[in-house]
Amino acid sequence: MTDSSLDINMRILVVDDSSTMRRILKTSLKDMGLKNVVTADDGDAAWAIVQREPIDLILSDHKMPKMSGEEFLALVRGNDEYKCIPFIMVTAESFRENVMAAVKLGVSNYIVKPFSTDQLRKKILKVCTSTC
Repeated sequence: MTDSSLDINMRILVVDDSSTMRRILKTSLKDMGLKNVVTADDGDAAWAIVQREPIDLILSDHKMPKMSGEEFLALVRGNDEYKCIPFIMVTAESFRENVMAAVKLGVSNYIVKPFSTDQLRKKILKVCTSTC
């Protein structure tokens, strides 16, 4: 089921150290009609992808080895070329301090695991219709 407000051709980067979570996110995106998805298993690999190819939306885990979601977000927001890419932080923890830290770094939105495809769709619609 596609949502007519979503650009089905948008290129989405899914970043999570859990292969299961990457698969869940990819399946949810596919269920929304979004099939142009690339994945990375940590912030280092994700940063290389962002620099190499056009990305329209980032869904990134918060806690990852090598480079955390916050560190990756800081790199994206700190670069003029990428700072306007919508960035949704995906986390298993809804601790206020984690949310506030990500907000200060410029996260577009936050989603707490577990989530439904409908919740994810609403978050994506919200960040993809707002301006930088």
